[in-house]
Amino acid sequence: MKTFNKEERLCSRKYLDLLFKNGSSFLLYPLRVSYLFVDDQQAFPAQVVINVPKKRYKHAVDRNLLKRRIREAYRLQKQDGLYDLLPHSRGLLLLSLQFVGKQKYEFAFIEKKLSAVLKKLLSSIENDQST
Repeated sequence: MKTFNKEERLCSRKYLDLLFKNGSSFLLYPLRVSYLFVDDQQAFPAQVVINVPKKRYKHAVDRNLLKRRIREAYRLQKQDGLYDLLPHSRGLLLLSLQFVGKQKYEFAFIEKKLSAVLKKLLSSIENDQST
């Protein structure tokens, strides 16, 4: 299941507002991650939005390049690194990946960092459950 369907993208304005108002977040350079569980059943256990700031990257080609690299790294790692390990009783996971780095990184670096982000996300979710 190494696809990235429309249903896996977070597009709902209501859910985006809810995520940024009530969600938890952490920073693992060069990514800032916000997440929140909502009571909703979807075909996929998580929806994700990927942001690269226009303030830091003025040219759209640079922003799009970074978004493509992050999206591809997420697409390759989501099944083994996230979906299989998520608690299914919590509902739908809303996830925001914001790039806060100061330079354009190669795909291998982004892939390694995203793997670390997913591990930290799962440990944060487990800590939230226990408290």
